[in-house]
Amino acid sequence: MTTATPTATAAKTFAQKAIERASGEHDLVPGQIVDAFPDVYMSHTASWRCIRTLEKMGVSELYDRDRVAMVMDHISPAMNAKTAADHQLCREFADRMGIKNFYDVNAGIAHIVLMENGLIKPGQFVIGTDSHSTIYGALGAFGTGVGFSEITAAWVTGKLWVKVPESVRVRIDGELPVGSYAKDVMLKLIGDLGADGLTYCSAEFTGSYVESRSVSERMTFCNLAMEMGAKNAFVAPDGETRRYLEEAGVAADGYEVLLPDAGAAYRETVHLDGSKLMPQIAVPHTVDNVVGVDEVAGTKLDQVFIGSCANAKYDDLAIAAEVLAGHRIAKGVRLVVTPASAAVMAKASTTGVLATLIEAGAMITNAGCGACAGNGGAMADGEVTLSTANRNFQGRMGSYQSSIYLSSPATAAASAIRGVITNPADVMTGEGAAVA
Repeated sequence: MTTATPTATAAKTFAQKAIERASGEHDLVPGQIVDAFPDVYMSHTASWRCIRTLEKMGVSELYDRDRVAMVMDHISPAMNAKTAADHQLCREFADRMGIKNFYDVNAGIAHIVLMENGLIKPGQFVIGTDSHSTIYGALGAFGTGVGFSEITAAWVTGKLWVKVPESVRVRIDGELPVGSYAKDVMLKLIGDLGADGLTYCSAEFTGSYVESRSVSERMTFCNLAMEMGAKNAFVAPDGETRRYLEEAGVAADGYEVLLPDAGAAYRETVHLDGSKLMPQIAVPHTVDNVVGVDEVAGTKLDQVFIGSCANAKYDDLAIAAEVLAGHRIAKGVRLVVTPASAAVMAKASTTGVLATLIEAGAMITNAGCGACAGNGGAMADGEVTLSTANRNFQGRMGSYQSSIYLSSPATAAASAIRGVITNPADVMTGEGAAVA
């Protein structure tokens, strides 16, 4: 399926190149609609929806079972008989169909698990039943979220239609001050651009700050790009990317790096100077309602949650542990820490990060989506949580009369110590006084 479009320019963005590779079409331009063949189809706990649809259709064969990746992450382990039956259906289906990329409730969050296990590579076109599939751009892949009907169709036909997005260059320069991190950068951008600021655009992250960051921090960029409406996000692969891929068992000759051309056409370039960026907070009940931490400092907390695909990787936990070391969380505060994956938890256990968190008073839960997906960590009426997740919508973590604020792991850890929203620089530099 191809639509007529204006004449293409010679210089191309990453999105143009990625969709050309996946579709076999040439000289694509923004707005053009084509059939693309994804390299990976990710579906999470609710994969049972796809399976039931196949049963109704009478379909018994898959287009390419090796492109299917199923991860039981959103409700793990099962919290009731219905969920247990859904998991059972998925296990039996994967076994019957010979799906080798099946990850059960002990694995962790789908996005992190797939990247850790070498399933995501530069240049790929990846679809997933989770809006934050934009995270795969941290490895130079085109990742985008789709519905269960699209995944089911891809299971059977191997393809789906996609419109070539416009591209926006997001340039971040400058070294951040003490207490500010990648999450603060993204909250600032989301607050400035709004929840619809990059709707159906390909966000290409660049600049000196981006280029100096780890793959984990690039995951935070690409994950949260979705909260500005981005269709996909991208960071150009480099030596840091190659190192990560090697650790994941991906050979250097096992992928194709796609880079935007000089002179490619962008809708706009957004620039952020991070050198004076203070920690940011998204206040209830939308992600783009963002203020500097000082505007809400002192807000009393009942719970702090460190988790989600945005900020529960190993270095996120390590940052929190560094802030918490030698401290105890405030009386009356619950600190819930949910590692992104079993591998993250194992590493944190080996390095002593988990011990530091526990000694500070944290509760460590099994790897997975946890409270971010409403699986544990629920709040009662009137309670307040400071979370490192990517969304703070009303009712997402329990009562509709509760409130969720969003922050970086450092801000979350510092606030757990004080019992109120706190600038982490105050704890890290020994300023201010603890709340009794």
